[in-house]
Amino acid sequence: MQLPIYQVDAFTDRVLGGNPAAVCPLESWLDDVTLQRIAEENNLSETAYFVREGEGYRLRWFTPAVEVDLCGHATLAAAWVLFNELGETAETLRFFTRSGELRVSRNGALLAMDFPLGNPQPLEVPPALAAALGCDIESLHYADDFFVIVRDAQVIDLLTPDIAALAQFDVRGICVSAPGVEHDIVSRWFGPRVGVNEDPVTGSAHTSLARYWSQRLGKNLLNARQGGARQGQLRCEVRDNGRVIISGQAALYLRGTLYL
Repeated sequence: MQLPIYQVDAFTDRVLGGNPAAVCPLESWLDDVTLQRIAEENNLSETAYFVREGEGYRLRWFTPAVEVDLCGHATLAAAWVLFNELGETAETLRFFTRSGELRVSRNGALLAMDFPLGNPQPLEVPPALAAALGCDIESLHYADDFFVIVRDAQVIDLLTPDIAALAQFDVRGICVSAPGVEHDIVSRWFGPRVGVNEDPVTGSAHTSLARYWSQRLGKNLLNARQGGARQGQLRCEVRDNGRVIISGQAALYLRGTLYL
């Protein structure tokens, strides 16, 4: 069996930036074990698969270890492949996912993803968390991930967390964020529990980051930067209908063939 595969760098306008995702268009679904093993072989934070379904596409995302409920950068990458490699002419794509229907539209040079808005709730800070991150914590919130708020963007750049210690916390991932200087918010995301020690740019985390920082900064349109050595840019627009529009660019790194 031969299958097409693309690798797309998401939330960047150039290759070797942003967050790489593998995209595998399928005519019909392979078994879940094979989907997971391909994602493990790719060894990227996410591999996206989609199959045409009615007027849209059924979309699924796998890390090297597990299938996940929501992934932003691989959704952006899948939409980029459909628009730019597979000749999709619709202005808006419909994706049917474990998180409901998601839509991606063209907006000039950007692709705009319509996602459900997260609702992070405050938590008491476990003492071991600050030790694992190696930084002081201003506050902690939870919505699928831990959202750690720190005071200074410089802390984000200097983070060298104890990944093994972070893996002891029973959450999808741990996102550390602060108000930015050139951007409204800056962040980094660590997910050893799902097989991703650090994800360069996590679109799904910004569904919650956008709500928190929108309320704190008093603005509905936010420019965000995520990452350490490798970084990407996002634009988040919080809407009154419980949705957030997360926009970014993408660049093709490779196209190829899987031989199974």
